[in-house]
Amino acid sequence: MRIGIGYDVHKLVPGRKLWLGGIEVPHTLGLLGHSDADVLIHAICDALLGAAALGDIGKHFPDKDPQYKGIDSKILLTKCGELLAQNDYHVENIDSIIVAQQPKVGPYIPQMRAAIAQCLGLDVSQVSVKATTTECLGFEGREEGISAKAVVLIEK
Repeated sequence: MRIGIGYDVHKLVPGRKLWLGGIEVPHTLGLLGHSDADVLIHAICDALLGAAALGDIGKHFPDKDPQYKGIDSKILLTKCGELLAQNDYHVENIDSIIVAQQPKVGPYIPQMRAAIAQCLGLDVSQVSVKATTTECLGFEGREEGISAKAVVLIEK
């Protein structure tokens, strides 16, 4: 068994859709990034790649590469799952958390869990997504950005 951790953060800006956990969440702001800037999926990708000692999301999907401009992060997550499978690993479980003052994402968590599970060929019971605020502290609390953290357990 191997454990990996992942972390990602993106700035909130007007004029972009907000993608979290593979679904669009209604909000007046979206996350700025080269791809769709889905911080939750990016954190999970880094946790998976790290657990398998395969580097990080930037190594496999560099933000300077035009083929990843605007890409749906579910595609990146699926590719990370394929990389693990090529190295004889399978995912046991994922535990993750979104840190955002706004919007309230609790109602969307079941859809996020389903989207993540589908990308990796997992049962939804293997995917945990939680959300918290920072009680108005820090960049998340000031609604300047959103971060996400993930921990995964993989096995050969």
